Amino acid sequence: MLNGLEVFTTVVVGVMVGVEFSVAFVMNRIFDGLPGDSGLRAHAHGGRMLGAVMPFWYITSLVLVVVWAIAGWHHHGTGLVVTAGALLILSVIMSISLLVPINNRLKTWTPEHRPADWKRQKNRWDRFHYVRVAVIIAAFALLVTALS
Repeated sequence: MLNGLEVFTTVVVGVMVGVEFSVAFVMNRIFDGLPGDSGLRAHAHGGRMLGAVMPFWYITSLVLVVVWAIAGWHHHGTGLVVTAGALLILSVIMSISLLVPINNRLKTWTPEHRPADWKRQKNRWDRFHYVRVAVIIAAFALLVTALS
């Protein structure tokens, strides 16, 4: 039972990491290369879509890691799982305090209604997102290591 939980948790976190990595290093590059205001529209749509899904994914990942840590408390690798959980908590705190406020503005922008500094705000979100991606990659690496 514990092995199934470990694998399931690692897959859920790993797919989340893949999505966030893709946003940072693939999708944003594609959106920024679109002509005219298409990139702004794509960023806003992505902010609405992923902004609705990712909070649940982050919290589910964290809950699964906590359950794994509790269920496997006396097993090898628990320290790695607890550290991964701490990193996921950090990623949630970063999301709530740094990324969500910017995303809540970004997802409402249209070519007709956008602030003059919209690119600066989007670039700020990108920088915070790069740090968050690094944090969740580290958490994922710790979970994979705990499996072995």
